[in-house]
Amino acid sequence: MLSFLSDYTEGAHPKVLRRLNELNMISLPGYGEDEYCEEAKRKVKKFCGRDDLQVQFLTGGTQTNLLTISTMLRRYEAVIAAETGHINVHEAGAIEYSGHKVITLPSVNGKVSGDDLEEYMEKFYGDDTHDHMSIPGMVYISHPSELGTLYSKAELKKLSDVCRKYDMPLYMDGARLGYGLVSNESDLTIEDIVELCDVFYIGGTKVGALCGEALVFTKNNMPKGFVTMTKQQGAMLAKGRLVGMQFDALFTDDLYLEISRHAMKCAMELKEAFIRKGYTLYIDSPTNQQFVILSPEQLERLSKIAAFSVWEKIDSEHIAVRFVTSWATKEEDLQELIRNL
Repeated sequence: MLSFLSDYTEGAHPKVLRRLNELNMISLPGYGEDEYCEEAKRKVKKFCGRDDLQVQFLTGGTQTNLLTISTMLRRYEAVIAAETGHINVHEAGAIEYSGHKVITLPSVNGKVSGDDLEEYMEKFYGDDTHDHMSIPGMVYISHPSELGTLYSKAELKKLSDVCRKYDMPLYMDGARLGYGLVSNESDLTIEDIVELCDVFYIGGTKVGALCGEALVFTKNNMPKGFVTMTKQQGAMLAKGRLVGMQFDALFTDDLYLEISRHAMKCAMELKEAFIRKGYTLYIDSPTNQQFVILSPEQLERLSKIAAFSVWEKIDSEHIAVRFVTSWATKEEDLQELIRNL
């Protein structure tokens, strides 16, 4: 069966596996305190265009979101996210489990609007009883969003300006960041993200690694005791080399962006095929997640040849589904799917 289910259903890019194998029998210090993890951090900083960043490697997205949000918020603070945000919908209440409320704002194509954020903050502090509420202490966004959409530079700057006004860190979930950076429709660079966000992560799990995310603090603002709290919450690998070595490979010879471009090429070819063959887009995504509307008959027929996600039942005759391309998508699989649309 053809697989367009997600971008982490395969293992890892061969160059990542090769790097792990090359260094497999070398004895190294644990907990990411080895020279290869340090070299990977150096490469990540170079990619971001600044050498004064603080970089920490973690194994997965939920773990990264939980640690970042729970350690940067004060005990009485909450995090703001789009109602469709990953931390609100698909992380099993991990943030609430840490004792912090997720405050949701209306989703605008999967994104938080700067205007909506500003209006919410004005109303919040305009309420004389706000001391009896969970106080907003951070804004969480995803780029690309859950619907594959992208923030423009102007949109991100607006969010950043509001966060600065209210002294809140702006946190970007970059699980699929590579695919967003190489999109032809994006005007947002990694340098812009470094400038406008207080913390973000570069996703590896969905962009060619077996596992792993590179968390980047941009304002010398890594919480005091962050490493200790990583250990405390069971998120520290004894064999920290596992993640560091993968990022060392991903950020050698432009591999991270190269494999992201492959996924994007496949995604745009697939979107064009959907449109050409008369399918209706659920949302016009400029990234590797493509959403279309199917009839029950189309869903049944395509499900026999390809794996993809049922996203949302619109009504009895229309179902929104998601097809995802990745660094591992084979050209022959893509063409086979297109022939059967």
